[in-house]
Amino acid sequence: MCSRSWLPEATIRSGASGYKKLTMTKAANKPVIRTDPPRNSTYLRPPAEVVHARELDALRANDPGPTPPGWKLSPRAVRTFIAGSDGKVLKHTWNGAATETVIARKFYGDDVLIERAVITLAGNRGLMLVGEPGTAKTMLSELLTAAVSGVSTNTIQGTAGTTEDQIKYSWNYALLLAEGPTQRALVPAPLYIGMRDGLVTRFEEITRCPPEIQDSLVSVLSDKVMMTPEFSGDERVLLARPGFNVIATANIRDRGVNEMSSALKRRFNFETVQPIRALTLEVQLVMEQTTQLLGEAGAVISVERDVVELLVTTFHELREGTTDDGKRLERPTTPMSTAEAVSVGLAAGLDAYYYGDQTLNPGHIVRHLSGAVIKDNPDDLKRLRHYFDTVVQQRVLQKGGAWAEYYKARKWLD
Repeated sequence: MCSRSWLPEATIRSGASGYKKLTMTKAANKPVIRTDPPRNSTYLRPPAEVVHARELDALRANDPGPTPPGWKLSPRAVRTFIAGSDGKVLKHTWNGAATETVIARKFYGDDVLIERAVITLAGNRGLMLVGEPGTAKTMLSELLTAAVSGVSTNTIQGTAGTTEDQIKYSWNYALLLAEGPTQRALVPAPLYIGMRDGLVTRFEEITRCPPEIQDSLVSVLSDKVMMTPEFSGDERVLLARPGFNVIATANIRDRGVNEMSSALKRRFNFETVQPIRALTLEVQLVMEQTTQLLGEAGAVISVERDVVELLVTTFHELREGTTDDGKRLERPTTPMSTAEAVSVGLAAGLDAYYYGDQTLNPGHIVRHLSGAVIKDNPDDLKRLRHYFDTVVQQRVLQKGGAWAEYYKARKWLD
């Protein structure tokens, strides 16, 4: 690798755990990211309000827009937090010193969808994000709650075993027996906390919960009130404070698990989060996310864009069921999502770091493709092999280069 760069070296914030350096190498005439060792981090995965604390502070210091009651930022600033400031520098004071911060784009999708989601949260209806698995619905809900409420961890994780007391409240039975139903004996769950403190509450994978558990939201979303029958007097009624709302997520493929009731659907505005259609945009996102995760894992390696493009092109074309030149492909039953591509990129990068020469190459990518493709249907591996035997082999003849090395590693799929 050439050590001289033809662009100034840019230091890019990489979460709470460290930074990564982006260097463009003239010799290869292609971008290479080399991750720096991470700083000491207390948490494996800090929440969005911790990772992006500096950006949130910059937005609060430069936010002249009207702010809904109970919100930390205005709707305009919330949009900027998620979609980025387009290079605009925000001046503010951070850790006692004057500084400048550029807000990075975090969600690569429809900006109008972001605006509609923000406006929904400012109104009286809940927000339902639906879409294919791996389309960043959870990330979007986390970013929205971090910007609006300053807290993204007030979350209900929907499962087949989720109960109503895990959504609303339960009791410390030792105190309940000793004192009776008191505020000290009550153990608040996320929905109770959100209403009490005026926070946006996240409900992940809502359709995995039984219908009767889902419907515990109906009265809360309608009247913004929760009854606590065990109490007496005014304590029986919990009224939601300004800022409270609910963001729920559901995978389209899981809708049939537990269909939502019509009554509950009417209390949500639905927004469909689509997969990224632009290949170049998806390559950029996967490269950024992969290098950030590698930096947080302490894996100091070189990541070339050409290698990431092989990975993303494979996922993109199999997901769409067609190549860029119009050739039809049989889609795998496994969702070939952007999130899965990032997962493969991370695994391949760690492979290169621990077992290779600290440079990510196409062979590392292929070694970890099958683990992402084979989930429920073994035939998906046959579809991946067919892709290599037809599309990749043809591109070896047409383009050569990284495609030849990519096809050479096909042996890892046998």
